[in-house]
Amino acid sequence: MKRWLAFSPLIVLAALAALFAGYALKRDPHVQPHALVGKPMPAVSLPDLDSGRPAPIRAPGDGPVLVNFFASWCAPCEVEHPQLMALKAQGVKIVGVAYKDAPANTQAFLGRLGDPFAEHRVDRDGRAGLEFGVTGVPETYLVGSDGMILAKHTGPLTPDAAEDLLKQAR
Repeated sequence: MKRWLAFSPLIVLAALAALFAGYALKRDPHVQPHALVGKPMPAVSLPDLDSGRPAPIRAPGDGPVLVNFFASWCAPCEVEHPQLMALKAQGVKIVGVAYKDAPANTQAFLGRLGDPFAEHRVDRDGRAGLEFGVTGVPETYLVGSDGMILAKHTGPLTPDAAEDLLKQAR
């Protein structure tokens, strides 16, 4: 009986390892939650980066727009930045939301890499990110002219991912 008690921690540990390994093997890391796709964009107002005055993230009726959550401290955001600049050159309207970032750092980031955004909002406390369901930056949402979220892309935008978003906007 005492021998069984001596091995019980190892047995529990082995059972937990099997449980977690089974979950990890069945989980597809490419599947992202898209809870808001097909639903109205959250009605959130955030401070403008330059003026500090609260403004909605997007006004209805403006046509399709990309809402991009980014941060100056985010390395993948720097990787996706050239793609955002290319989208701006194509005439795509992008609203940038600086997620959990200081406005001075955001301005320095945009000054160094270029500014692809038609509008800038600051989400210092991450409240808007919670409303949108942001799991990490960068994340980009395609919002239709009716205010409905048409698509979500998690991670840095690639040329292929950007093209897929633009196709859905048409």
